[in-house]
Parts: sequence; C-alpha cells; structure tokens
Amino acid sequence: MKLATFERAGATQVGIVFGDTIASAAFDGSMIDLIASWKTLGRRVETDVDKGERYPLSSVHLLAPVPRPGKIFAIGLNYADHIAESKMETPKHQVWFTKAASSVNGPFDPIMIAKAGQFVDYEVELVAVIGKRGRNIAKADAPSHVFGYCIGNDVTERFWQHRTPQWSLGKSFDTHAPIGPWITTADEISDPHALGLRCFVNGQKRQDSNTKHLVFNIWDQIEHLSQAMTLEPGDLIFTGTPGGVGAAMDPRQFLKPGDIVRCEIDRLGFIEAKLIAEE
Repeated sequence: MKLATFERAGATQVGIVFGDTIASAAFDGSMIDLIASWKTLGRRVETDVDKGERYPLSSVHLLAPVPRPGKIFAIGLNYADHIAESKMETPKHQVWFTKAASSVNGPFDPIMIAKAGQFVDYEVELVAVIGKRGRNIAKADAPSHVFGYCIGNDVTERFWQHRTPQWSLGKSFDTHAPIGPWITTADEISDPHALGLRCFVNGQKRQDSNTKHLVFNIWDQIEHLSQAMTLEPGDLIFTGTPGGVGAAMDPRQFLKPGDIVRCEIDRLGFIEAKLIAEE
C-alpha cells in the first residue's frame, strides 16, 4: 500500500495512492496517528477507502508523508564509494547526525538555497519509517519495527557541515529534507537491501547504486539507534547515500537556483525539486 499526506481544497488529509489517483483514507488524524494505530485501523482504512472518491494525483498537492516527524536520524559514510570519494576510512562504528524536523519538505516542493549557505549538495537516500515503538531492539526483530519506506534527499550545506566537527546544522537548513512521494508499506518491499537508487541534476545522472552496498544495513542501524533512544512511530531513518555527490566532483558542482534535482528508488517512485534562492 502507498500512503500519502496531501492537500486538497485547503484541507490536509491522509490518503491511499492507486496508480495515478489518490483517495482519502477517511481517517481523522495525521500520518503518525495512523501509523501508531495501524494494527487496529489498517484494515478498516483499506476497506473504507474503496468506497470513497478518488482524485487525480495531478489535482492535489502532495506533502511530505510525515510532515513533522518526532525524530530524524541520518547515517553518514555508509556506502564504500561515498567513503572513498570523501577521502575517509570506513568507520568502525556507525556515524549518526540529526536533521531538524523543520527541514522536512514536500516531495515536489522547491528546495531553498539560503542567504547564509551557498554550497548546497544533494544526497539520494532510502528512508525507513518506524512503525512500532521500541528500545534495545534486536537485529532479528528490527524488520517488524519498520512501517514502510520512502525516498529522501539529504540536502546538505557543505560549508556549514564541515566548518565544525558536528554536522547537524549543515544538514538542517529549511527545506533540506524532502521526502516522499509517499510511504510504501514494508509488506510491498520484500528486500529493502536490493533497491536501485539514483540521483539526477538537470537530467544528468550523478548517483547510481543499490542498497545492497550499505556498509551497515537497515537492521544494524535500528539495533544501534535503539540502544540510545526509544524509536517511535513516524520517526525517520535516512540510511545513507552512495558516491557521486557534487562536493566530490572535480571541479566541485554545487546546486544553484534553477537546477532540478530528481531522486529515484526502485519500486518507490521519485521525488523532484527545483532549487530557488532565499528571498
């Protein structure tokens, strides 16, 4: 199933995507509310939506499927080719940073180049959406805690990222966490570690890899994070980006106003955004 958050006629709703149409889930609450109650509400929502009206996707505004997650954690240096282009060693331990919840952006909404940050880069990533609350989750149990998957672009302001040892500010500018276009529930993805992912800038392919190349896979990531904190429904995990980022090109290629960035992942669709300058 594909679950989206969308806006139509001034109202924000949770919906189910059917091909190129979307139907309201007839659920009075947010996506996080639905995820948290999925065990009891999922079947009802699926049944009720078949009775409702469907709208063309082109007639609605798709928002980030989880507009304001409780937590966003992202892992760095998690593909061998990206580690190599970054001229760093493969980490012995998982390298984590946060992205502010306020950086979340819709799947097709513009990405802003801030006045204070002109060195903006792209990073296509598979995003895991937590479905079940848990702490100290064993690796073997990790799959049962994932509700579904979506595409993310870990947009990064490189100067702010690297001028201090802590990356979070450079990763948390407004609009710098576009996700979507919807959540594909985990039951539709038999193996999240066998998905091709790609990023294009103005039609030029910049990144092209597969999630089988993750250094620390998703189950490792969930086990590790949950030793430090309770993972909750709607939390997002950005699982890492492959090689091909603009900062590693010679000469370096940062994004500029008017550029179009498209991120694709097999079976999940694509997200696409135009870069704009902050007014």
